[in-house]
Amino acid sequence: MIRSLKSFDLKNKKILVRVDFNVPLSGESVVDNFRIKSSLPTINYCLEAGASLVLMSHLGRPNGKKIKEMSLVPVGKELASLLQMPIKFSEDCVSQNALDVSFGLKPGEIHLLENLRFHKEEEENDYEFSERLAKHGQIFINDAFGTSHRVHSSNVGVIRHFKNFGIGSLIDKELNFLEKIVKKPKLPFSVILGGAKIGSKINLIKNFLNRADNILIGGGMAFTFLKAKKYNVGSSLVDDSMIPIAKEILKLASNKKVNIEFPIDLVCSKSIEDGSVYGSYDMSDIPENLIGLDIGPKTIDRFKDVLHDSNTILWNGPLGLFENKNFESGTFEIAKYLSKIKINNKKIIIGGGDTAAAVSKFNLNKEMTHVSTGGGSSMELMSG
Repeated sequence: MIRSLKSFDLKNKKILVRVDFNVPLSGESVVDNFRIKSSLPTINYCLEAGASLVLMSHLGRPNGKKIKEMSLVPVGKELASLLQMPIKFSEDCVSQNALDVSFGLKPGEIHLLENLRFHKEEEENDYEFSERLAKHGQIFINDAFGTSHRVHSSNVGVIRHFKNFGIGSLIDKELNFLEKIVKKPKLPFSVILGGAKIGSKINLIKNFLNRADNILIGGGMAFTFLKAKKYNVGSSLVDDSMIPIAKEILKLASNKKVNIEFPIDLVCSKSIEDGSVYGSYDMSDIPENLIGLDIGPKTIDRFKDVLHDSNTILWNGPLGLFENKNFESGTFEIAKYLSKIKINNKKIIIGGGDTAAAVSKFNLNKEMTHVSTGGGSSMELMSG
């Protein structure tokens, strides 16, 4: 059984916490502090219980090299500002100096370690590196849901060196929302799936075919299904190797009487690099030299009709190239619509990753029932 944070006596203990501070930076400033704020309930609970804290996280993909632009210094400043208290920082997560700072912590103090991935041993789940990390605390708490599906030193390796370990408030909340939604949603249950690739979503789709009433598919992954349905998709990217699997899923959906909705019109351009709009086309009229980069207005209205009659809605993957203002409309309009219908006691769950980034970009994250901090981890959990 997984122990929750509240099952431990934390007074006068040093708590090593794996947090997910993998946030976007601009120079020395944090662009989006959503993940840092999400860790505050665990941090505050430990402080109020009379513990001292050692926080560890990765940031980006430095591949075992010390890269100044991926330092956690700006994150430490943001956290100190949010907590309104000073925070100790070490420039190396496993140096003797870092360990000495942790050994000397007093109750109520926080020590943030430098980027774990400055050491290649973190992603290798190295035994000695894990052992050295574990020396920072007496109790280990994993509260980094976004990396919980990775077999790394800081969330798997360290456990071998602790008698007492468990999960923080964030992971507890994520499991509570996502597992409940998958196992027992209030019906009708609709799932919105988007993003670029179909391959990473196959298990997710198959799992939802046993639970969902409707599956709405947009984004780049829709084109492989549309090609399997013999639609002309212009020059849009299709994963030909996945067409047989797409056909299998369509057949399964028909047998299980699950309604799958696909785009009926698309906003098109010549290429992602071009980035300009060449028009909105019905599926039967897409020119051969254009690619679809967003769902069109007819599709938006159709998706809204389905979502209106749903009581539980789970969304994983944007419906277009939302990073470009010309192709954000589909994702924005659906996000805005979900925020409006939530007042009717509907459960709206955002499955992390790019979807969470999109909802945050539109300042609608507070309007949802739950926004997950994990992309790949939430997807694996919901895939069973």
